[in-house]
Amino acid sequence: MTHRCSWATSEALAHYHDTEWGKASYDDQHLFEMLTLEGAQAGLSWSTILNKRSGYRQAFANFDINTVAHFTPQQIDALVLDARIIRHRGKIESVVTNARAVQQIQMKHGSLAHFVWTFVEQKPVVNHWASYQQAPASTEISDALSKAFKTYGCKFVGSTICYAFMQAIGMVNDHQTDCEFRTIKEK
Repeated sequence: MTHRCSWATSEALAHYHDTEWGKASYDDQHLFEMLTLEGAQAGLSWSTILNKRSGYRQAFANFDINTVAHFTPQQIDALVLDARIIRHRGKIESVVTNARAVQQIQMKHGSLAHFVWTFVEQKPVVNHWASYQQAPASTEISDALSKAFKTYGCKFVGSTICYAFMQAIGMVNDHQTDCEFRTIKEK
């Protein structure tokens, strides 16, 4: 029997946990995708977002930052009616706003990856939780990352969203101590 973190309770969650969650990612397109999906999750379950992930990829040009940054108000209006994604105007507008902000971050820092990974000195923070319930919702690092994102105009990047983003992209290893995926190697 596979031992994984207690939150991976469905087939979709287990697959995400086993193949992606907590693996260090340095790919700006993937980082933008995860920032978008974590922002979309606000107030919802991760299962809901995972079930709509392919719709998000289709709706947002496979998270191509430069393409999304040029979305028009008419494209946003159309997305508000698109059942493949969460039809929350503020969340949809934030994807376009954040793409433009990421372009600024890339110009100033070379890449989104370099920017975000500086908050953990370029190496994952490894925690030792016996139960996932012990993991915090936010930390001083996620507070700082949230504040930094906001200076570029990003939306839906509160500290809790930033901590979930950090977990998703491997900046923080919050796999439970008994999880066999705890020692996953970086991509």
